[in-house]
Amino acid sequence: MAGFGDALGWVKQQISARVPTADLDQRDADYILEQLPGLWLLASLYFRADVRGLDRIPTTGPVLLVGNHSGGNLPPDTFVFTLAFCSYFGVERPFYQLAHNLVVSMPGLGSLRKFGTVAANHENATLALKSGAALLVYPGGDYEVFRPSWQRHEVDFDGRKGYVKLAREAGVPIVPIASVGGQEAALFLDRGQWLAKLLVVDKIARLKSVPILLAPPWGLAVSDMVPRLPLPTKIVIEVQDPIDAEDIASSDDDVINDKVLASLQSGVDRLAAERRFPIIG
Repeated sequence: MAGFGDALGWVKQQISARVPTADLDQRDADYILEQLPGLWLLASLYFRADVRGLDRIPTTGPVLLVGNHSGGNLPPDTFVFTLAFCSYFGVERPFYQLAHNLVVSMPGLGSLRKFGTVAANHENATLALKSGAALLVYPGGDYEVFRPSWQRHEVDFDGRKGYVKLAREAGVPIVPIASVGGQEAALFLDRGQWLAKLLVVDKIARLKSVPILLAPPWGLAVSDMVPRLPLPTKIVIEVQDPIDAEDIASSDDDVINDKVLASLQSGVDRLAAERRFPIIG
């Protein structure tokens, strides 16, 4: 067992060493400006992107944007919201998004770092907020993003509420971001948490789910690490009312977490009620 533990530790160390160190300067406003017109056209045509309520986000200063998350490792909700935020507030306003270590480490995805994507941990999040930036986080992480598609309209952070402490320590407001459509970009059948444990990737790669899904062009797929084509589902995102920094400072984590969850679920239910058909919207 000692030999297995040593090997496990070595593999974990090798994976951790390949996670890029968060460097906020990797965000490239000029690059975003160049890419924005074409990518927004793609989002508008392919995902029929509809983003509402951006005027509810404070126009200056740091802010924590907290969303429900959908779409696996190719989340169209993040793609659409990032483009909408940069279009509305301008590329010069610093904006970062947290993502799983494996996402920011994958070959060919270096452009994400140019858009402001950094590895999801408390240190990187604190660094971004202290710099005065807007920061997008998804507390539900891989638990929520790989939920079965028939649970697509359920907001579920799996009990995670560290983001409340993050906002309180930084003294920033929280703005809930509700979205629908992303979990229809593939047919997610099972989170595969049992498979993650069986393969020990929960220990070596901080990967709690190895999902089972149906998606083109592969058909049935196990894990979501192989590039795939997301279905052209209609993505609708709505910014909810902010929760003031003063309210966060004077309330405990459970109270604020409940407010965020209630706000997101209310927004998701309202947007879901507008959809007539999956994918089509």
